[in-house]
Amino acid sequence: MKKLCKFIFFLIIVVAGVVFWGYQQLQQFAAQTVNVQQDQLLTVERGTSTNKLVTLLEQEKILDNAALLPWLIKLNPELSQFKAGTYSLNGVHTVTDLLKVLNEGKEAQFSLRFTEGETVKQVLKSLENAPHLKREVKDESAVFALIQPLLPEIKTLNEQQKPEGWIYPDTYNYTPNSTDTALLKRAAERMVKTLDKAWAERDKDLPLNNPYEMLILASIVEKETGVAAERGKVASVFINRLKLKMKLQTDPTVIYGMGDSYDGNIRKKDLEQPTAYNTYVIDGLPPTPIAAPSESALMAVAKPEKTNFLYFVADGTGGHKFSTNINDHNRAVQEYLRWYRSNQKGK
Repeated sequence: MKKLCKFIFFLIIVVAGVVFWGYQQLQQFAAQTVNVQQDQLLTVERGTSTNKLVTLLEQEKILDNAALLPWLIKLNPELSQFKAGTYSLNGVHTVTDLLKVLNEGKEAQFSLRFTEGETVKQVLKSLENAPHLKREVKDESAVFALIQPLLPEIKTLNEQQKPEGWIYPDTYNYTPNSTDTALLKRAAERMVKTLDKAWAERDKDLPLNNPYEMLILASIVEKETGVAAERGKVASVFINRLKLKMKLQTDPTVIYGMGDSYDGNIRKKDLEQPTAYNTYVIDGLPPTPIAAPSESALMAVAKPEKTNFLYFVADGTGGHKFSTNINDHNRAVQEYLRWYRSNQKGK
């Protein structure tokens, strides 16, 4: 009987030792450093089991040997609810860190900025360079096809079927393997809502027939000045000119119409060259926006300052000098030219 008791006691000691040793091994495994690189991502597919996760971590060389992972998860069942997604491994140092990331389900986030005054051509270039974003939209016609369902009337307003002006400038967050289609749709929906709001709040005496004309004029205001405080004045110049049936005579539309032939300079022949966007030649607005306007530019057109200004020219400080008549304007132009020449000599 004594021998049996001794044997049982010895067996308990051995089992306890084995359990303790196993527990220590699991604790060491949990604290083990994982092999991750800067900005590395890990994609966990839907329906991934613990055994599949073991294979994945070994295939990605995040762990040389993940055989203890199922036992660690059994010991810590709260870490068993890992979710499908693509995760950033920045800040992940240990096996426990990794399991916590997979259980929290917070996928990696990337951001893309569409800037005020950008053209669709520039937007497409940004999408092309965006990391971990699936490309579906290849050209401007595809962008137009994407936004057309949002704007049933756009075909009648925009015979050229150009999508210019409809991509709302902002920073957009996305998860890996999102599509550029989804991103562009979000941006277009934002612009539609913002334009609708500006149109609803507009002054009722504006010489604009529809929201699309407001979008066109706002894009011109956006390109004419980067100074938010003077957008209301710039908008007033164009509104006043439209009311008086004066040509808009704005350089950004000429530049847009020149396309790839623009080399940084506008010459006299460019101002005389008839294009659909040369507002020194055509009457009224160009046929489409020339860039993406900000909400500030839209509201400046919706509620322009009440002025008698008909002209403006750069003042050399980043802003503009405004005039009500051609004589004052010509003097302002000469002042700017003197400033410009003096600065050129100093270089």
